[in-house]
Amino acid sequence: MARSATFRALMALLAAALVSPVGTATAAPKVSQSSLASELELAMRSAGSSSGAYVVNSSTGRRIFRKRSSTPRILASNTKLFTTSAALAQYGVEGRLNTSVRGRGALSAEGVFRGDLYLIGGGDPTFGSATFTRRAYGSGATVQTLASKLEDVGIRRVTGRVYGDESSFDSLRGGPDSGYRISPYVGPLSALAYNRGLTSENGSGYQSSPAGFAASALTGALRARDVRVTGAPRAKTTPSGTEELATAESPTMTRLTALTNKPSDNFFAEILLKDLALSTGRRGTTAAGASLATSFASRLGARPTRLADGSGLSRANRATPARVVALLRAMQRRDEFDEFFASLSIAGRDGTLGPRLRSGPARGNCRGKTGTLSNVSALSGYCRARSGDTYVFSILMNNVNPFGARQLQDRMAQAIAGVR
Repeated sequence: MARSATFRALMALLAAALVSPVGTATAAPKVSQSSLASELELAMRSAGSSSGAYVVNSSTGRRIFRKRSSTPRILASNTKLFTTSAALAQYGVEGRLNTSVRGRGALSAEGVFRGDLYLIGGGDPTFGSATFTRRAYGSGATVQTLASKLEDVGIRRVTGRVYGDESSFDSLRGGPDSGYRISPYVGPLSALAYNRGLTSENGSGYQSSPAGFAASALTGALRARDVRVTGAPRAKTTPSGTEELATAESPTMTRLTALTNKPSDNFFAEILLKDLALSTGRRGTTAAGASLATSFASRLGARPTRLADGSGLSRANRATPARVVALLRAMQRRDEFDEFFASLSIAGRDGTLGPRLRSGPARGNCRGKTGTLSNVSALSGYCRARSGDTYVFSILMNNVNPFGARQLQDRMAQAIAGVR
């Protein structure tokens, strides 16, 4: 009786946190297999009627808990689960995105290229300067790599200019949440995004013409190697009759999905969504990418109600908790699962779950994708319980205070991971 009263008191405090800007860390309850559903039910009662959850023991296939699990909810950044799973499947875990330089002209024996160079974007979100890319991602395609390769083929002078070509994507700079204009939560979208569209490496301001900016950066990298370029850089679509002179590859899709999911990177997610369309020979658009991601999930029996973008910034992104769990369980059976699983934040250790669940059974044993918008909070993923079983869960909370909602989600994750 004393334990029951204490637990009810704690849940009352957590319920208050849903409307309060402050809260306390959650303790890990002692949970048995038979009592887990009751523990989860208590937490969900405090989340309100606009929230849902679904939990399955994937080791046994047994459904453990459901609460309004068939009602679509706003996904927030849980949308990235649909984007990145589709990208891994489409490109393969070793797939890469290419940024290339093509030339229209002739190279003399003296190293003079009489013509123009075309820097063509292939939707690589890591493309940039060597300094920025190394600091931000550890590695990636750079203008310095391309300049070195152009020098290697014998180019010492260019009589024309460098053109930047971003025509692999449409010209819309943002997603639906920003009216397809540049969003401060994303940055300018472009097939030839350079340093994430920032005007300086320290992160201030956005480029008005990403293609022109990238062309200018390559021109500068060439001149730094004493390769003279006569004309000023411009933006232009590559004409026919060019030949490939140099290519720089992105990190693998495995790395790109980790760079997307662990920090919940909106820019990467939106670029990868457009890359989905690009991979099928279409122009990279948000709508086409969302359609392909939806089709992929549908083939897995996990069709979302609607995908409007790649990042989850749009409140139109919706799915049921049961469908999110269906996606996560289907990924367990796919060849890309290890890479997909590794892309998720580890509770108490890294990514957006690094500051959460820093003690108790969930720490190091749960991996998941968080999601936050105004009045929206989500957490979906996998937990390895003390019993040795793996649980797959999705908790989608709408019309809540995100801070208080996270307290409840953490309580639920601790309960799942604590099952003996």
